[in-house]
Amino acid sequence: MDIINKDILNTIKAVYFIGAGGIGMSAIAEFFIKAGIYTAGYDKTPSRITVNLIKDGADIHFNDDIKLIPEKITDIPKEDVLIIYTPAIPESHSELNYFLINDYSVLKRSEILGIITSKSKVLAVAGTHGKTSVSTIIAHIFKSAGKDMNAFLGGISKNYNSNLILSKNPKDAEFSVAEADEFDRSFLKLFPKTAVITSIDEDHLDIYKDLIDIKNTFEQFISQIDKNGNLIIKNTLKIHPKVFPQYVFTYSFSEKSDYYAKNIKTTSMQSRFDIVTPDDIIQDVIINIPGNVNIENVVAAAAAADIHGISHQTIKNALFSWQGVKRRFDYIINTPNLVYINDYAHHPEELSSFINSVRNLYPNKNLIGIFQPHLYSRTQDFAEEFARSLSLCNEVILLDIYPARENPISGVSSKIIFDKIKLKNKILIKREELPEILKLKENSVYMTMGAGNIDEYTEKIKRFLLKK
Repeated sequence: MDIINKDILNTIKAVYFIGAGGIGMSAIAEFFIKAGIYTAGYDKTPSRITVNLIKDGADIHFNDDIKLIPEKITDIPKEDVLIIYTPAIPESHSELNYFLINDYSVLKRSEILGIITSKSKVLAVAGTHGKTSVSTIIAHIFKSAGKDMNAFLGGISKNYNSNLILSKNPKDAEFSVAEADEFDRSFLKLFPKTAVITSIDEDHLDIYKDLIDIKNTFEQFISQIDKNGNLIIKNTLKIHPKVFPQYVFTYSFSEKSDYYAKNIKTTSMQSRFDIVTPDDIIQDVIINIPGNVNIENVVAAAAAADIHGISHQTIKNALFSWQGVKRRFDYIINTPNLVYINDYAHHPEELSSFINSVRNLYPNKNLIGIFQPHLYSRTQDFAEEFARSLSLCNEVILLDIYPARENPISGVSSKIIFDKIKLKNKILIKREELPEILKLKENSVYMTMGAGNIDEYTEKIKRFLLKK
């Protein structure tokens, strides 16, 4: 049933999410709840996200069973119902197949995101890593500037305690800030006014053939930017799309580009620097989140704000009040004698960037990395690269693989990473063994890393380290 060309927000009466608890899915689910549309769905396991959805009015269950689909979905005309699913859902899922067989309107998450943002000026942030932080900073600056904006984020903004930020009139917002996900080529459903490209590395090789295929897809995404729009791209990225938008800007951490940082001073509590722009300098920027990776992300976000006419003083004020993103360089403990940081890093390049940022802040401390690999396929594809990144630590505690959407692959386990780590102080354990083997060591920085469920142990680790 074709629903794509309809005015969805003013015609449908109910929406059903298959995979409602995903970070990207839940933002869209909240959007429909706030729009006053009945929202229900399925997810594999309960989580803080699903708890919040239920609290806000969604009807969520956790068993794949068509008998559990609410009557408010099945008892109204099919043309009044929209089904949204994440590509992480297996093709064998009985509820998904029920809706497909019975000719409901079924869309992927990326398709509905493209539809509900299509009437606005889209600021899309793409990249194999960095996109969540950059999109969240952009959203905070635009919100602080009073812009009429919706934001669909891939992480929980600490400023708003949400992955969704809404304008006063969500159905007709002037701007939409969206994380443009390359997984499953989802970002090709977006047609931005402005796009930021943070990185292009090998990843999702279950979707892409190789790095060339990934680059070609990013080039296609760039070709979809409005011809009178803007591209903001990391200065080291070399790609050649067939069509460029009218305005192209480069950015970097500190190398000369259209936008870059200089006069950088960092401590374990904050960073202070200037941002050079094509026409001026945003002087004495302060962010209360340390790490060189965060400075670079801020430069990219400031570029997006600057080219959309937001004043430098407003940008500075917003950056000073920016509190960060949960699980992105997220300080759990930050005292002179004890530091514990939690980060979502799950790709070798992300791990290297994160660990090096921590090393720069704490050059004389013992870095203890606790890492949970994410996906069998990613572990298989990048075992050597993961080992190289983790070897930047002084000690490594390696957990078993978080499978997410995947079934096990023969011969693939965390051990293929473990065997290649060039450290004497390393240990391989199951996740549930973690609290038992932790030891409090002086002059150390503890780091939990990974995109799986390792964050469920954050509070336990915190209590152990603080002896509470």
